[in-house]
Amino acid sequence: MKSETQKIVKIALSTLVLGLLLGWLLFGGSKGNATEEHQHASEVSEETTWTCSMHPQIRQPEPGDCPICGMDLIPLENDNGSELDPMAVSMSKTAMQLANVTTEIVGKTAPVKLINLNGKVEADERSIYSQSSHIPGRVERLMVNFTGEYIKQGQIIAYIYSPDLVTAQEELFEARKVADTQPQFFNAAKEKLKNWKLSDNQIAQILQSGTVKEELPIHADVSGYVTEKMVNLGDYVNKGKALYQIANLNSVWVLFDIYESDMPWVRKGDEVVFTIPSLPGENFKGRISYIDPVINPMTRVAKARIEIGNTGLRLKPEMFASGTVKAKQPIASEAITIPKSAVMWTGERSVVYIKNTTSNGVNFVLRDVTLGPSLGNGFIVKEGLQEGDEIAVNGTFSIDAAAQLAGKPSMMNPEGGPAMTGHNHGGMKMGDDKGTGGSDHSEMDMGDPGLENKIDHSDMNQRMTATATFKNQLKQVLSAYLELKDALVNDNGTKANAAAKKVLSALEHVDMKQLTDKKAHGHWMTISKEISSSANSISKISDVKAQRNHFKQLSAHLSNGIKLFGVDQKIYEQFCPMADNDKGAYWLSTTKEIKNPYFGEAMLTCGEITDEM
Repeated sequence: MKSETQKIVKIALSTLVLGLLLGWLLFGGSKGNATEEHQHASEVSEETTWTCSMHPQIRQPEPGDCPICGMDLIPLENDNGSELDPMAVSMSKTAMQLANVTTEIVGKTAPVKLINLNGKVEADERSIYSQSSHIPGRVERLMVNFTGEYIKQGQIIAYIYSPDLVTAQEELFEARKVADTQPQFFNAAKEKLKNWKLSDNQIAQILQSGTVKEELPIHADVSGYVTEKMVNLGDYVNKGKALYQIANLNSVWVLFDIYESDMPWVRKGDEVVFTIPSLPGENFKGRISYIDPVINPMTRVAKARIEIGNTGLRLKPEMFASGTVKAKQPIASEAITIPKSAVMWTGERSVVYIKNTTSNGVNFVLRDVTLGPSLGNGFIVKEGLQEGDEIAVNGTFSIDAAAQLAGKPSMMNPEGGPAMTGHNHGGMKMGDDKGTGGSDHSEMDMGDPGLENKIDHSDMNQRMTATATFKNQLKQVLSAYLELKDALVNDNGTKANAAAKKVLSALEHVDMKQLTDKKAHGHWMTISKEISSSANSISKISDVKAQRNHFKQLSAHLSNGIKLFGVDQKIYEQFCPMADNDKGAYWLSTTKEIKNPYFGEAMLTCGEITDEM
């Protein structure tokens, strides 16, 4: 009995242990599985979104290729941070490094502009003398026969036969006979000879000889170099006729050309350091003593004069001179100045990006500024900035691209809103942007919306890889552009309108898929957008003045495109300093001949070649 009882207890204990073990396995394991399932569900709910670095409008739930350009899609980073300023655009340190964004604190300095001047050596007008004949007659002998000959004061330079002189001498001899009784006749006869510049000694010699002289010697009134010979042997001259032009070259003038845009900077008393090509290795200095009060209507320049001693006659009239002047702003002794690369232009507005640092990181805010005179590599800021503000000086276009994509206020859209992302990609219709945004031609920050990359002026000599097909398509854009340029040269707004449409058509046939490099791809995206925007604006208007305003932006961006990718053709980049209200503007040409599209017939030949591509 006792044995059966023990057996029952063992079975119960075994059953209890087995039940506990099964319960732990079932309920404990279910809890772990539930946690894993919950975590898996959480991962599924946060699926990764894939986008294209070149086309942020593309959104796909899985990796693959961009349906527009064929590039690999990348994961879209979620920005869970918050910004204190809803109008600001945040940028991570990585993004700023990729876009080569650098900043600078604004300060006040004494603005100085280095102005290059070109001019020529001229004779001092005050030392130029016209040697004339004081009696009418025929030139019998010339003692000075060529220009450049040096003559001394009192030297005989010519002999003149004069019938009037013969008559006057005969009257002198007759008057001498009655000099005792009628001295007034004798004195009148001598005065008549003195009026012809005969000296008392010459008259005395005539009276002493008692014979009539048929030739009268002409004596030099001044010393100097003959710069012009105005008579030949045998010529008949009237009283007062100039025989020679004589100049004293012990001091000379150097006359420099000052363009209208530089006139606010150059003042009387400024020191000019200049060189003469025929005297290499030597520098000359002088101060501006006079500036023309009027502008030459043909050349649109005024002359600035420097007076300089000419020891040894080393400086000769008509020599070319190249000088520089460190011009100071005449309005204020100190002013806020910023680099040119910090400024972006929209045609009517100038904007910069202000850097702010908060607990959430770095952000940038767009700000309009009013610019003063150009300093060459920078600008004076009249309004919009204060001393101590920190601004972006490189990569500004990249920051602006990020602002456009985020719907924040940007250069092209000051009120903010959805980003415009239309571009030309192998035949696709480009976005119809109304703006004419752009940057300064000399330092244009061409931002890459995806990579936030940058092109500055130093990159323009570095060609990017492009296929022959792409270059030929770019060449077609250039061909249509040249038609547009010629139409503006001829002041023909209707033809310019039609040529701009050809530019748009050629641009639509540029296949971006030919650019396999990401950096090249991004640069062409920005360039093509700007070209399209400017050409589209020109195609919708017929006013030549308005067309030229858009043409300068089109030229700047197409020039950068050709420098980056190249075309199988020699291109000359030409520049007019007086275009765009004396700010200067560039254009492209296939010939060296200057035909200005910004002024047409008004100033057809104004400009110079600045680059050859």
